[in-house]
Amino acid sequence: MSEPRVENASTTNGLPVAPSLGPALALTHAPARSTLVDGRVAYICLLSVILAVFAALIAKGLTCLIGLITNLAFFGTWSTALHAPAGNHLGWWVVVIPVTGGIIVGFMARYGSVGIRGHGIPEAMEQVLTNRSRIPARLTFLKPLSAAIAIGTGGPFGAEGPIIATGGALGSLIGQLLSTTPQERKTLLAAGAAAGMSATFGSPVSAVLLAIELLLFEFRPRSFIPVALASTVAAAARFGLGMPFPVFVLPAFRQPSQSAILIYLLLGAIVGVAAVGVTRAVYWIEDMFEHTPIHWMWWPAMGAVAVGVIGYFYPRTLGVGYENISDVLSAHLSRVSLSLAATLCIWKFISWSIALGSGTSGGTLAPLFTIGGALGFVLGAGAIHWFPQCGVEVSVAALVGMAAMFAGASRALLASAVFAFETTLQPLGLLPLLGGCTTAYFVSCLLMRNTLMTEKIVRRGVWVPTEYEADLFGQIRVADVASRNPAVLHADEAVEAVRARLAGHEAAWAHHGFPVVNENGFLIGVLTRRDLADPTLIGPEPVQQLLRRPPVVVYEDLSLREAADHMIKHDVGRLAVIARENPGKLVGMITRSDLLTAQRRRLDEMKMEKSMRGLAASRGNGGK
Repeated sequence: MSEPRVENASTTNGLPVAPSLGPALALTHAPARSTLVDGRVAYICLLSVILAVFAALIAKGLTCLIGLITNLAFFGTWSTALHAPAGNHLGWWVVVIPVTGGIIVGFMARYGSVGIRGHGIPEAMEQVLTNRSRIPARLTFLKPLSAAIAIGTGGPFGAEGPIIATGGALGSLIGQLLSTTPQERKTLLAAGAAAGMSATFGSPVSAVLLAIELLLFEFRPRSFIPVALASTVAAAARFGLGMPFPVFVLPAFRQPSQSAILIYLLLGAIVGVAAVGVTRAVYWIEDMFEHTPIHWMWWPAMGAVAVGVIGYFYPRTLGVGYENISDVLSAHLSRVSLSLAATLCIWKFISWSIALGSGTSGGTLAPLFTIGGALGFVLGAGAIHWFPQCGVEVSVAALVGMAAMFAGASRALLASAVFAFETTLQPLGLLPLLGGCTTAYFVSCLLMRNTLMTEKIVRRGVWVPTEYEADLFGQIRVADVASRNPAVLHADEAVEAVRARLAGHEAAWAHHGFPVVNENGFLIGVLTRRDLADPTLIGPEPVQQLLRRPPVVVYEDLSLREAADHMIKHDVGRLAVIARENPGKLVGMITRSDLLTAQRRRLDEMKMEKSMRGLAASRGNGGK
């Protein structure tokens, strides 16, 4: 904040007083207007860019490690190429491989870190909300290693979840090593997570949206600028590492008709119901494991038995399964059509939900995309069968189902729709995607309180923000609520006279703070009721002798949020309000009670909204 220069200032009780400005602003405590970004944000941006490069390398390395373990376990070959386990010829021995992986993961969880259990995003959310974004350093290598073992031995998971979790853990680690604030550490965690997703799928925009919707719990420039830079750099690094783009190559879509859009909306709603069922099933299975008398270390191996048995009868359920998504989206299953898609949807869901419920390590995005895409394929084929002139395309229906499943299960609405576009580069699919994801999101909100990402941590007593809105205190100016006519004391008044004057006016005594002005009407300090009631004072002293420090003031054009922060910073319950154009002149006073009173606007709006809902419900019931 630039301060006006004060010349020829006199002093009052040791406090400089300028003839034209009152107290010298250099000695008053006035908050500067907050800025959107500053040099510190540039520093975090630099760290985020460096972090993005490492996240891209981690994505590439983990993918190669999964390929290596898969090839060794199912084919006995030394190769890092990502091959589907479905082509194995092991027979019933295929059951042993996932169980072996489950045993190893269980031992790693018990003797390494219990934090490797699960798919990573809920755990990252919990650290953001409860632990100031501090993730233990050992998870930076234990999480990807355990995930590579679980997926490489046939676990029905995607690699993206562990990569996202590892990127977030690396960002948190950097933040801890470099002594950052909790807010900066959260930004680095989100930047690492977004970079991990962007490097995996080449989807930088949806990665940023996912970070905002699931990790940042805010939308501020100082947060999303570093995240966006990290996501961009990670996507660029992906291209440099020779990974394909787009991930899912599809034939060009046709312009959807109005009837097709309506069907895609309905399809999204149906998939939203399925997403609710999928979420509840996963946590029901998890509850079943919680009630078993066997130590949790063995649960991943128990779940892997189901993975292996299902994998024997339907090998497509084993491993990452990105090829399943490609086949569904490109309608390669159309000739054997509904049976293959429906079978893939059912068995992938059963295998994945049991494995995830057992507490092993793996991701949720690819399985949800597979289940949703296959379900969308079936529903789209059914719509074409029953309404041949509707203009529905099976590939578009599968794409909408894929994105709507994730939108309904995670409530990351924008990230889901944009992800499906970025990974296919089909602009004519954007409208069906937005509609289908929105109806899925709507149905999910109606039928389910928590989500696949939040249910676990909510059960632990963690409150997860679900609605982001502009800060009410940030929208109201100090001038709108400040008291304009406070009880003012004059610097040369005797203490005993002030006591007598206030004793005769009970309303004035109700205040806890009284601004003190000099003979020119300029503010020189603030006294509290406790200061004036001090029994050690005889009474003839002028009140200016009681001033111990410059006044803590606030400009009338600042927001209530800035005023509240200023009160906390200086540990005071009231602020003198001044104007920028005449900073020595008292405008009014603002207290903590005034801040609470400002909440009345929000309460009045909520009351009005509740009344309107009640009126609508009454009309819907025929006025009964």
